[in-house]
Amino acid sequence: MKCIQWTCGATVAVMIIFPAFAQNYPDRPVTIVAPAAPGGLYSIFARLISARLEQRLGKPFIVENRPGASSIVGVMSVIRSPANGYTLMIANSTGMATNVTLHKALPYDPVTELAPVSLIARIPDMLVVNASLPVYTVADLIKIAKSTKGGLSFGSAGPGTSQHLSGELLKSRLGIEMTHIPYKGMAPAVNDLVGGHIQILFANIPVAMPMLRAGKIRALGVTTSQRVEAAPDIPPLSDFGVKDFDATSWFMLVAPAKTPTEIINRLYAELRDLTGDREVREEYIKLGLMLVTSPPPDELKRFVQTEIARQADLVKRAGLAGSE
Repeated sequence: MKCIQWTCGATVAVMIIFPAFAQNYPDRPVTIVAPAAPGGLYSIFARLISARLEQRLGKPFIVENRPGASSIVGVMSVIRSPANGYTLMIANSTGMATNVTLHKALPYDPVTELAPVSLIARIPDMLVVNASLPVYTVADLIKIAKSTKGGLSFGSAGPGTSQHLSGELLKSRLGIEMTHIPYKGMAPAVNDLVGGHIQILFANIPVAMPMLRAGKIRALGVTTSQRVEAAPDIPPLSDFGVKDFDATSWFMLVAPAKTPTEIINRLYAELRDLTGDREVREEYIKLGLMLVTSPPPDELKRFVQTEIARQADLVKRAGLAGSE
């Protein structure tokens, strides 16, 4: 499938002619929902996207956090909103793909009830531990986990998130016991790691970096197969013998399913230019994100379907299908 791969280069320029109502969009403030607690990646992306769209389109784009139930509360509020382009949402691979298999009865269908607008970024995680834990390598982690009654506890931003699945995968690959502790977002999970309430966390690099620089947590490795530009000194976990460990999540802007195609295309056209913006690229690198060139909305619908199938395999292998 063309331009779906993360290595996709510049999108072919396409001239899009918008009807008058789309050209006049927006004529009032637009809400971008971040379906998680403030301080995490949802909020970071919502602020970044809202600031750029506000500059380009001349109307306020207001960020509103609606946390709860691994993003389900925020998703449902958007689905129930008028499909007129004035309520958008930052979605990720959990809400758009993983939840389909993770939940016994998911109250929404991401394929039929949400319309993808544009991919925003690919997100690497890093495996971090509390700084007081005498763990400096994966070998140290295995040793202390096996010598600790009941194993160690690892946190995540919620059930079925990339951090949760990475933790389950690590347990399996290393043959160690770990207990999952879900949080309502990445920021509170990192805070509890610093406080010593949990010992291990797969953390988004943008959220973990300040605590890492302050020496409050220690990084063992990144979840990508190659080093990350924002943290070049931290090796991939695969370098330590954690075979084929390459796990990342992704974020995209979405709208209610029946939002006019012309408005979806207008938003996509505005966001498409961000990938060529040097300031945006530098900001992404600084935050530890991977900038991607998004396929057009029609191709993104197929991408979501492909990701649902891929995530289903991961969730089933982790023994988590229907666990929520």
